[in-house]
Amino acid sequence: MTETAEVHAFWRQLGLPGLIDVHTHFMPERVLDKVWAYFDSAGPLTGRPWPIAYRHDEQQRVDTLRGFGVRAFTAMLYPHRPDMAAWLNAWAAGFAERTPDCLHTATFFPEPGAGEYVAAALERGARVFKAHVQVGGYDPNDPLLEPVWGLLAESGTPVVVHCGSGPAPGKHTGPGPIGALLGRHPRLRLIVAHLGLPEYADFLDLADRHRSVHLDTTMVFTDFTERTAPFPPAELPRLAALQGRILFGSDFPNIPYGYPHALHALARLGLGEDWLRAVCHHNAAGLFGLTPPG
Repeated sequence: MTETAEVHAFWRQLGLPGLIDVHTHFMPERVLDKVWAYFDSAGPLTGRPWPIAYRHDEQQRVDTLRGFGVRAFTAMLYPHRPDMAAWLNAWAAGFAERTPDCLHTATFFPEPGAGEYVAAALERGARVFKAHVQVGGYDPNDPLLEPVWGLLAESGTPVVVHCGSGPAPGKHTGPGPIGALLGRHPRLRLIVAHLGLPEYADFLDLADRHRSVHLDTTMVFTDFTERTAPFPPAELPRLAALQGRILFGSDFPNIPYGYPHALHALARLGLGEDWLRAVCHHNAAGLFGLTPPG
């Protein structure tokens, strides 16, 4: 069976119209090349190779997701230094215009003017933001980001934030900094990437305390991740209880295994078809106001 047939069989068996993937990466070619070079050399960081499964050109990657039946996806992109975010946002706006099934994505960095270019991105139609605390190496509580968080909380725009300490801890990763942020901005619609890997229980605690907090499943439960950062079986009932706030994410194309494996990894948790339908489609459809197809 081909990968496409496997993915189609998965969502059709659940009676879904397709999938919604909240954690996929599209970015300018020269930036993506550097990201791929980072993963190619990630052995010393992760202790093992990290081959890119879908190292294709942009259109082929878009066509692959569409072929899988992914109804909507994102263009997760992020700066690692100042004076980069506004340029990335301009690229992402153009990508969204020519790729209507991509949820218009934007990003930011703690720097003067961040509030202004985030406001401009919202005005242009941004529907989701990406914050990468680990790669950016910044404190989400940096005063330069206060205008940004205020705008995003007020507008209710979801923010996918990589704040867990995997695959390697950063100076500002972990539940503490994000917990402090939510203490000031409790209405923020944060989507904690990778379920907060490896601090799973701590980020489930945050979701229990803040109803605006969601978590995505990106790379969690797969064989690749279970070898080094296994999800604690004792936490599965909490994952089931949070059914309405768990979202499917894949990390496509930067995954070291085939796309169907991410779906099968969710199914083998044994949390039931209703949970799978919510996670793989319905929750994101509600969060982003996506209408049924047809």
